[in-house]
Amino acid sequence: MSRSRDPRPGFAGKPARIASSGLTHAVAASLAIALSLCLMMTFTLLTINTHLPLPA
Repeated sequence: MSRSRDPRPGFAGKPARIASSGLTHAVAASLAIALSLCLMMTFTLLTINTHLPLPA
């Protein structure tokens, strides 16, 4: 393991890019779609449960 030649301690260096902007946008879009599907299913289940007849 070699030592860094940077005289500054810690994580003071430039941050490295870990993903392309296209990948970031794709992940954000898939999360938005998943969240909207979850909200639609929750609303649908709550609506169906209120219209079901309850036993007396």
